Amino acid sequence: MRVPQNQNQFTLALNIPKPPKFTSIGEERQYLRQRLAAAFRLFSRYEFDEGIAGHITVRDPEFPDQFWVNPLGMHFSQIRASDLILVNRDGKVISGNKPVNAAAFAIHSQIHAARPDIMAAAHAHSVYGKSWSTLGRLLAPITQDSCAFYEDHALFNDYTGVVLQPEEGQRIAKTLGENKAIILRNHGLLTVGHSVDEAAWWFITMERSCQAQLLAEAAGNPLFIASDTARLTYNQVGTHYMGWFSFQPLYESIVRQEPDLLN
Repeated sequence: MRVPQNQNQFTLALNIPKPPKFTSIGEERQYLRQRLAAAFRLFSRYEFDEGIAGHITVRDPEFPDQFWVNPLGMHFSQIRASDLILVNRDGKVISGNKPVNAAAFAIHSQIHAARPDIMAAAHAHSVYGKSWSTLGRLLAPITQDSCAFYEDHALFNDYTGVVLQPEEGQRIAKTLGENKAIILRNHGLLTVGHSVDEAAWWFITMERSCQAQLLAEAAGNPLFIASDTARLTYNQVGTHYMGWFSFQPLYESIVRQEPDLLN
């Protein structure tokens, strides 16, 4: 962050939003569930839903080997905080009365196990993400926004059908490594973050970056941002904090428009 040049800039820097702190596990759990419900509503708004496909998960704050996820077959646009289900490491639903998507468990259980640093993961069959995935290539640094993924996303260069076995989830998690995102060839995108907000924002902006590159390459030969500049831009737009912060106006907007998601 640049050193403020005057008092007004310094005051502005001090007043930027920060992730909340909690006084109890119950308070944090409800916060996470509401953020997760909001992410689903936004995914629906952006038309990331595709039948019963797609899932976003967040670790439970008390039991980190368990995660909250959308129930199988419920449309993203209808999900409320109270509709989410809690699943344990064996795939058993221990809170909620609806079934879990087998693919969600196979993928997310292994991502969470391999990455204790992350709180949330997001995957959906969005149009531009799955279109880009068929090319079997990483995104190029052609826009400021795509630089958020520069040297920080991976390619799972294989497709063996619907992911239903934990072993396949393990392969995806291994390929993801320490990155914030992975392109699943012939399948779509998956992003992770230190918060629901971050994981959801990375998915949204990665989908748009896929769209931008598809459009640019259809029109001609896009110019790449130089490596040094791409790395600099990554440090400006690709941090954990910027992932969280970028989601805040979207959260406030969807809650104002659809307050029932908080229930």
